[in-house]
Amino acid sequence: MSAVFDPSQYTAQLQAKVERLNALLTPFAAPAPDVFESPREHYRLRAEFRLWREEGQRHYAMFAPGEKHKAILIDDFPIASQRINALMPRLKAAWQANEDLSNRLFQVEFLTTLAGDAMVTLCYHRPLDDAWEAAARQLAGELEVSVIGRSKGKRVVIGRDYAVESLAIAGRTFTYRQPEGAFTQPNGAVNQKMLAWACEAMGQRDDDLLELYCGNGNFTLPLATRARQVLATEISKTSVNAALHNLDENGIDNVRLVRLSAEELTQALNGVRPFRRLEGVDLKRYDFGTVFVDPPRAGMDPDTCELTRRFERILYISCNPQTLAQNIAQLQDTHRVERCALFDQFPYTHHMESGVLLVRR
Repeated sequence: MSAVFDPSQYTAQLQAKVERLNALLTPFAAPAPDVFESPREHYRLRAEFRLWREEGQRHYAMFAPGEKHKAILIDDFPIASQRINALMPRLKAAWQANEDLSNRLFQVEFLTTLAGDAMVTLCYHRPLDDAWEAAARQLAGELEVSVIGRSKGKRVVIGRDYAVESLAIAGRTFTYRQPEGAFTQPNGAVNQKMLAWACEAMGQRDDDLLELYCGNGNFTLPLATRARQVLATEISKTSVNAALHNLDENGIDNVRLVRLSAEELTQALNGVRPFRRLEGVDLKRYDFGTVFVDPPRAGMDPDTCELTRRFERILYISCNPQTLAQNIAQLQDTHRVERCALFDQFPYTHHMESGVLLVRR
């Protein structure tokens, strides 16, 4: 860890990311990015560890890329939240003291939130029996967490199968249900800054918003307060269900969510073919002024990129600046970069999150 985690190097590492993003966006005459720093430590709300057996005991372990047989044993994890660091030794002591918890346990996953919630997932190479469940219930009570047990073909939930998050954005607090196993933003502090920037870049609009890849509604909830109405799409059933709950929980009633991929929505908007999941949705009644996209690392596929071209404004959050630049290159003849930002979600790594607002020329 010491070779990677070095807070004294944070400023220099962040500046290197700024320079890399500038180099990628300079061909498009982009303005200087707004830069949003991360806390230097205890910023990561999720952590996943394999377990490594040594001297008769299981230890938290990680592996260098390409190294499957040389474990790096972990006693603490300073990039993870304080709650994860507090839970790690207590959980380790529990499995060391209880064979029902430790027997063929091979992986542990933590999910915590800025709101103080926590969930622990224990993964096994064996069936989970009544003895395991009794031990897990006691563990959940002692640690004040939800516990999920996973083995082949089975999942046992002690407590809840989601964590609850609260994020303060632009003067309002939004509550999110974050399901076990689904994607969530790992750096809560930077996520709040990213959502606030997106709201500011969006502005207060009197037309409609189209959102692709909406996930559990991380961006949907605050952006919905900036538009007349929103049509949001997501393909994952787990994320769709979480997003629907989050919309209802926060009293947001101007969003219609449909379970379609970005590629399928492109086909629907282009009239290529109808979709049963769009029954009751009149696409012609929307007056889309802005499209919001937060695609996977591969970026938008060419057809989806062409779809976004028809909108006046494209608000784009990217976890891969290389594919972001490729998409901008496809759009630059019709759109210019009006704003951009760097969000340091992943300190001490080369990864960065970035955002751009593209406006029709």
